[in-house]
Amino acid sequence: MRFRERLPGYTRLPVKRILVLIAILLLTLPRILTAQEPRLPCNKVLGDSDLPTTSCDQNEIASGLDDGAGTSNTPVQAANSGDNDWVHAWMRKVDKVRASQPHFVSPIITTHVMLVQQIRYDMSWQQDPGGTSTSNYGMSKGLEIIPLSRLEVGIFPPNYLAHRPSVLNGFGDLSFQVKFRAFSATEGHGDYFVGFFFGGSLPTGIPPNSVGHSILSPTLAAAKGFGHWDVQTTVGASLPVSGANILGRAIIFNTAVNYKFKGKVWPMLEQNSTFWSGGVLDGKKQVFLTPGLVLGSFQVAERLRFAIGAGVQIAVTEFHQYNHRWVLSLRFPF
Repeated sequence: MRFRERLPGYTRLPVKRILVLIAILLLTLPRILTAQEPRLPCNKVLGDSDLPTTSCDQNEIASGLDDGAGTSNTPVQAANSGDNDWVHAWMRKVDKVRASQPHFVSPIITTHVMLVQQIRYDMSWQQDPGGTSTSNYGMSKGLEIIPLSRLEVGIFPPNYLAHRPSVLNGFGDLSFQVKFRAFSATEGHGDYFVGFFFGGSLPTGIPPNSVGHSILSPTLAAAKGFGHWDVQTTVGASLPVSGANILGRAIIFNTAVNYKFKGKVWPMLEQNSTFWSGGVLDGKKQVFLTPGLVLGSFQVAERLRFAIGAGVQIAVTEFHQYNHRWVLSLRFPF
């Protein structure tokens, strides 16, 4: 029997109150945490396959911009007076943020240790204990934007879970994430990233597809590049706001090792670990190895780009809630 099926009936938490608190956090956090960014010329960008050929500052000329395939694009002239609206100003800020951090691809399972702006849609298919299987459409991925120079905000609509043969299908929970970039340096200047992430989920679905309780997830993230290689690591906690006596608390540790080949091919290997304390899984741990491959990104139209990835989670511990989870990931950076 799947873990979520063992959950008893739950009491819905005041979701409106939680949403108000999140809104207050998003409005006040930037003033507290953000610091003025140094002016970075566009020609400092090295190999960002997601960075479009636009100027990072309206008074600069972007020259020698690498499109990620080892070729330089034609220099783009400074933005004209017609590009001074809030949309163009926002996109120039996004370009500046991308130009101030490394340009590593997002892993399959591990949270991307970088500020990104994209629409992401993932799907998975897995084997559950007892001969059942589950298809997950969405996988708590969605819209990620960069509103400020050190901040990323992600809103992830409820995923849809389809089970075979007899478990009730339905939508899961609404999720969110805020990323704060503390330190970073581009390739040739240190090639690293350190940040603090804060995410969570709200019980918008119905069990067994919903956890039934709000969960908060603080995370420490770091990444380092070594030539064509990069390592991305996150260490976080899963902390139920209520229902901890059932769900328990968990430490989640992920590490991805990626290799960049020909600018567009990224083979990778990840380890995904969860350690429980309290609840029905007290003392349990599960570890997966996840080989994967990401292709891209490829330009679609102007700023819009496309990348695709796939991988499979393989259980390497005796206890595991599922096994051989195949994941398909679609990314649209802009």
